[in-house]
Amino acid sequence: MNQTSATGNVLSLDPDLRAAVLRVARVPNLLVACDYDGTLAPIVADPTKATPTAESVAAVRALSSLPQTTVGVISGRALRDLAALSRLPAEVRLVGSHGSEFDVGFVDELPLERQQRRTELQAALNAICKDQPGVRLEIKPASVAVHTRAAPRDVAQRVFDAVRSGAALWPDIEMTTGKEVIELSVVPTDKGLAVDALRMQVSASAIVYLGDDATDEKAFAHLHGPDLGIKVGVGDETQARFSVSDAQAAVAILELLLQTRRRWLFGEQAVPIERHSMLSNTHTVALLTPSARVTWLCHPKPDSGAVFADLLGDTAAGHFTVQPERGGIPLGQRYRPGTMTVETRWSGLTVTDWLDHHRTGNSLIRVLSGSARIRIDFVPRPDFGQVHIRLQPIGDDGLLVLGSNEPMVLYSPGIEWDITSDGHSDLARATVDLNAAGGTAMLELRLGTDSIEPPRVPLDERQIAAEAAWRDWSESLKLPSVARDLVKRSALTLRGLWHKPTGAILAAATSSLPEEIGGSRNWDYRYCWLRDASLTAKALVDLGSIEEAESLVRWTLRVAEHTDGHPERLHPLYTLDGTELGPEAVIEALPGYAGSRPVRVGNAANGQVQLDVFGPVADLICALADVRPPDEGDFALMNAMVEAVERRWHEPDHGIWEARRRPRHYVYSKVMCWMTVDRGIQLLERQGRPVPDVWRTLRDTIAENVLDKGWNEKIGAYTVAYGYEEMDASVLWIGLSGLLQDDDPRFLATVLAVESELREGPTVYRYRWDDGLPGVEGGFHLCTTWMIEAYLRTGRRADAEELFAQLIECAGPTGLLPEEYDPLTERALGNHPQAYSHLGLIRCALELDHS
Repeated sequence: MNQTSATGNVLSLDPDLRAAVLRVARVPNLLVACDYDGTLAPIVADPTKATPTAESVAAVRALSSLPQTTVGVISGRALRDLAALSRLPAEVRLVGSHGSEFDVGFVDELPLERQQRRTELQAALNAICKDQPGVRLEIKPASVAVHTRAAPRDVAQRVFDAVRSGAALWPDIEMTTGKEVIELSVVPTDKGLAVDALRMQVSASAIVYLGDDATDEKAFAHLHGPDLGIKVGVGDETQARFSVSDAQAAVAILELLLQTRRRWLFGEQAVPIERHSMLSNTHTVALLTPSARVTWLCHPKPDSGAVFADLLGDTAAGHFTVQPERGGIPLGQRYRPGTMTVETRWSGLTVTDWLDHHRTGNSLIRVLSGSARIRIDFVPRPDFGQVHIRLQPIGDDGLLVLGSNEPMVLYSPGIEWDITSDGHSDLARATVDLNAAGGTAMLELRLGTDSIEPPRVPLDERQIAAEAAWRDWSESLKLPSVARDLVKRSALTLRGLWHKPTGAILAAATSSLPEEIGGSRNWDYRYCWLRDASLTAKALVDLGSIEEAESLVRWTLRVAEHTDGHPERLHPLYTLDGTELGPEAVIEALPGYAGSRPVRVGNAANGQVQLDVFGPVADLICALADVRPPDEGDFALMNAMVEAVERRWHEPDHGIWEARRRPRHYVYSKVMCWMTVDRGIQLLERQGRPVPDVWRTLRDTIAENVLDKGWNEKIGAYTVAYGYEEMDASVLWIGLSGLLQDDDPRFLATVLAVESELREGPTVYRYRWDDGLPGVEGGFHLCTTWMIEAYLRTGRRADAEELFAQLIECAGPTGLLPEEYDPLTERALGNHPQAYSHLGLIRCALELDHS
């Protein structure tokens, strides 16, 4: 038997136990069974107060919701008491009285003579326990238990001796002993038999059983083959293969089992996040899988409901698939150079996809060329599949989508559709012989219109015009020699996240792609964060494009004007229209990417105080002024940002990472407040305008405050917040902002501390402190780029080049990067593509090129 002293931390479990859990989690049908008291609930003096811990309930509830997974609780308690006290979901099978009660009506099924015998048993035990201090009788449907937990040792011994020499010897009575309890039953009681019964009922391929009592040994004895028995509590002899120290470690095992099984059930089916390619026309975005399935498209704007949301784990949420009838993996997928047009190629079939814009909305255009027979599946599901729709053929020109408030039509001349229903909405399928069709066919999903009229401009001219706009723009950029092609693709991606009609910039194209496969850190990033958008626009300014930055400045000024003269009240993020977000909501019907739930719409960070957001805005205004004369709007916005800092810089806030915990005095937030005022002073000085004395005083005051209070003497570096010892990658900005010189010993020490605590191989984690959220996350690409910049600033060019090369390797086959990366599984994580990741890559390439 192996033992472990884990105390709730999965990583500290015995390696052999972890390996055993990982193996058993992958069986076809799994039964997870456990005792109640001492395993799910702590042992307490008053048994009526033994409620399960929140962590154990969450783990059991989540396990019971998985397919091909059954959870049972086998307890010595009476079944009615167990059900009332545990309040576990109905999916969990409860077995009471040490395995003798499988349903609440059990007592009614006892033969009359057994019921009479139990009455006699109760009378005999009452006589023994009468007037014995601390001794309690528990009357169950088929048994009576004598509890001595609260009794003095001599009293307990005297009572147990009397029970063993008395009623326990009756010929038709079965005795079970546990921790400070003896139970006498008029029917056979055996947890091992209960485990066998559950195994047969659910056809379990394997069983995981956890228990802490002597009565659980009978269950351990009935385990065999791939089964896994785990004793909770050490010191006693046990037939279990493993033991752990306490109930917290048992919860850790359940969580590990949950994570592993959920990944096994769902994760293998999901297309890796980084392998998706993005389409854009600067009005909306779409995502394609490597096999040309449109798996994500929102309408009418990128932050609207999704027409296709298969990305979030369910084909019933909508997709648009084109593939050879024979199936097969594509030969490859690529962007046409300098554009946002994607080509997916099989032998005999090329699918060319791009987004176009028309007077009333957007069009997704799909050109199919080659000689193969192809199959097309058109499954629109507006508003994340929550709207019932019908498909109406319009001659042989296409399909009208009915049922949505937003008009849409599929123009598909010459294609015959077979329309069926999935019981909720219609779907359409067609088979096309490209040879018979002259080698080409086209599909145009028109959003915002129900017109099925043929286009006035020939298809090839439309493609040329759409691609020319992207190619001309990308060729105008001032690209570095370092990673030139990847920088160009990153720039195209950032422009693709720009919403031209409003001037806002998306933080990412998607919602709810997980930061941990199977986890709950799934956020909606389809909005405009002041911070993210300003950093994005600044990266494009550095490459020579100012259109996006100018439109964002106008957008931000409009948003600031709606604060009624109080720019310090700006929210961290807004819709693309510049309005406040509604409440964060969950779409229960969607299983989530790779089973990662919940799927969220909206973002509760909207209500947070994030004082750092003013810094990137000010930095962008200052950068714009260096490449073209600033206008009065620039000065007005800069004044608003400095005014906001002046009013609130001294307050605690929620920080850049939007932790869902109490505000703190985050070092990064204070640095960004300093940078706001510093960039405001630079702007006025460079433009020959007088600088208010109060600005210089404010800059010096903030600098003195953060440099003094942000330094942690014990750690020997700047840490996440005043008075805290945890490291955070954002503290690298103590030097990246210019607040400290590159050779300042305090900056050098902070870089080393972040590297030591947060870098793992090709990635850098944001932090490891408790952010108030369950689960974990991967390394953060933006933090990796900050580390690269810090290496360069501190004279470690070789380290910077090495880490940059590793970052590039994390990109998908078409050059896109999501938010995060797990160095252990070597999988990308988070929303995709992420503006942060691409702007960080651009900054690094420019720094490497200039240094």
